[in-house]
Parts: sequence; structure tokens; C-alpha cells
Amino acid sequence: MLSERAKNITPSVTIGINNKVAQLKEKNIQIINLSVGEPDFATPEKAKYSAIEAVVRNQTRYDMVSGLNRLKQAISDKLKNENNLCYSPDQIVVASGAKHAITNALMAVLNPGDEVLIPKPYWVSYPETVKLVGGIPVFVDTDKANNFKVTVSELEQSASGKTKLIILSNPSNPTGAVYSRDELKEIGDFCVKKGIIILADEIYEKIRYGCEFTSIASLSDEINQMTITVNGFSKSASMTGWRVGYTASSPQIAKAISAIQGHLVSHPSTISQWAALGALEKCGQDMDEMVEVFKGRRNFALSLLDDIDKLGYINPDGAFYVFIDISSLKDHFKDSSSLSMAFCDQLLEKHKVAVVPGIAFGADDFIRMCYACSNEEIAEGISRIKAFIDSL
Repeated sequence: MLSERAKNITPSVTIGINNKVAQLKEKNIQIINLSVGEPDFATPEKAKYSAIEAVVRNQTRYDMVSGLNRLKQAISDKLKNENNLCYSPDQIVVASGAKHAITNALMAVLNPGDEVLIPKPYWVSYPETVKLVGGIPVFVDTDKANNFKVTVSELEQSASGKTKLIILSNPSNPTGAVYSRDELKEIGDFCVKKGIIILADEIYEKIRYGCEFTSIASLSDEINQMTITVNGFSKSASMTGWRVGYTASSPQIAKAISAIQGHLVSHPSTISQWAALGALEKCGQDMDEMVEVFKGRRNFALSLLDDIDKLGYINPDGAFYVFIDISSLKDHFKDSSSLSMAFCDQLLEKHKVAVVPGIAFGADDFIRMCYACSNEEIAEGISRIKAFIDSL
């Protein structure tokens, strides 16, 4: 009865963990949840009031498929002022979250059988979304010594005549690594030379700690024409439930994305879009303050992890995750088919701490810990992780 497409999709591991945590909490079992990739802040007040005012003004009817004109103009201004990117509003398509924006983009450019380069480790939904639209995920091995940032030599080993697109996460989920301008220029020039489209997922762009951020599409006109930039409001403005993301691309691709979206969802919620406009225009200070809190939490978490001899980690320059190396514990889980799954299952069962197994990101020697929670939860969670390791 099910389609082959449905049969080939792997359920999201992160959503599965969150469901398991919710079930345990319903039984009044107290869980330290370090798995969820969501800011613990409320949506800024001015963004919320922008939505409320839109409801009062009865701005609740159908609008343009590609998004509210005022929001697209504000996004265009943001990209110019902050990212050195010149996109007119008609090159912006607002979607129901960055995940939806990615899906729209892949549907617009991929044909069945086209190959998509996905550097490892990767966000869990990249390969599944590629498969959903008929593409073929091709995983690119990267080097821990380079914080798992992909290089041109690694791309050359995986690219073929069927390669149509590469997905580049910057800052990275799950590692928190941030690419330098020079690293991006090499990748961009390679893609231009090979005719490979770049899908630049920049959803964590604002959450970084002292390092410079470069949008790959800003590096040359040629790279710009080959790039679809994806961003949104879930992480930077703590608006996960509002579901607002967007793409910025060439006029031809933007037109195709808009046509596809028109048939699938018409347009994102108008009320959510007004909230996003409020976030862009009025909440810059709120966003900056959130990042400062995340930076303090990151430093606190790393200081505690440094005291656990058997663990290593990728130093995160952005996002709000620590990608923790558990490879030294392999001997304790020799009977398990997956090191990270066995570690996470036992940690949750015995010590009531939820983290994400690295196998979900294509890196079974790692786990992902989120520090978008209080320092008290971070301290208790890492203390329990240490106790679990000591008990092995």
C-alpha cells in the first residue's frame, strides 16, 4: 500500500528521542534533556506583539505565495547589510520553516537520480529530504582533525558526472564548526568549475562566538549564481514553533520555488510572517543577548567536559551543540551494532539523560549534546554522563 518513497524514509532520530523523553515525563520520570535542538528562550516580546497586532488588523487572509512583501524587503535588506548579498525581494521565497525551504529548493533543481553531496557528519534530515524528492545522497567523509569541515580534495573523491548539488551547513549542526572565508572560497570555486549547485544552510548564522561569518554566495558573482541560501528565524529569534524560513536564489530558481510552494502550501502562515518581520525589525538586541547566554553556557559545558578524561569533542564556534567523541568507550559496547545508540539508550535508561546518538549524523563514534538549557541542567546532565562512564 505504501509508496517506495515512504518505505525508503528513515524516521528522524531526534524527533524519536524527544517522543521518548515526553513519554517518560508523562510517567513523572525526571529527565535531563540535552537532545533537543531548540532555544529555551521565549520568542521576543516585540515579535509576538507584531503577530498579535496583525490578528487585530485582520491580516489573516491569503497573501502572496512567496511571502509578505514587507517581510521579503526586510530579508533583502538584512542580507545586504549583514551578509553582503544583493537579492531583490522577488528572489526571496518565504517558507514554513528552513526545513520546508530546503525541500522547496531541492524540488526545484533535482531530477530523479541526481546525486547530492552531503558532508559527514550531517543534519539528520538532509539525506531523507534528498531521497524524498528523488535524489541520491552521496556522503562525503571528512576529517576530525579539521573539525569535520569538508575540503575540496574530499569533494573531488565523491563527486561524479551525476553530481548536481552539495548541501553545506555553516555553522554546522551537529559540530558547531564555522567555515572561514578562504575555506568557503575554495569550495565555491570548485562548485562553479564543476557546475554543482550549492545549498547553503545558514540557519545558525547569528549564533556564533567571536568568529567571522561569511555567506558563501557573497564571494563572487559566479558563486552567487550557483548558490541557494537558506535561513530562517527558528534558532536566531527563538521562533521554532512559528515555522518561518526562506530561500534567496537566482530569479529563475526563485520563480520555480515559488511555483512549487504555491501548489503545496499556498504560503506560510501570514501571522507567523508578521512575527518574523517584527523579529527582524525590532529584536536585534534580543537576539544578541541570547547569543551571549549561549556563549556562556558553551564555555561552562566545555569546562565540565574537560574534566572527563575518556571524552573528547569538536570545539564549537557556533550553533548550540557539542559533538562529543566517545570512541574510547568502544570496548564497553562491543556487543552492540551501534556504539552511539547503545551509549545513548543506556544513558537514558540508567541515568535519565537524553542526548542524540552520532549515528543519526553519520558519525557513530560521537554523541550530540545541546546546551540550549540552563546551567543547572548542563551541570547535572554532564555529571550524570560522567557517573555513567565511571560505572562502565
